[in-house]
Amino acid sequence: MNKDTIEGNWKELKGKVKEQWGKLTDDRLDEIAGKREQLAGEIQQAYGVTRDEANKQINDFEKTAKR
Repeated sequence: MNKDTIEGNWKELKGKVKEQWGKLTDDRLDEIAGKREQLAGEIQQAYGVTRDEANKQINDFEKTAKR
């Protein structure tokens, strides 16, 4: 799954993202609108992880969301 796929399928993926990162509010998810860098920043802020860790979590999520 690439960046365009995340943005293009955001409405479908939003529910799965909410399940994975429950601290992110619906309003924030609407503002993110599938933009990977914004999602990483929100994860970083909400969960107190590094940018690298947030990107790793997104990469792992992308692998499982493909199924």
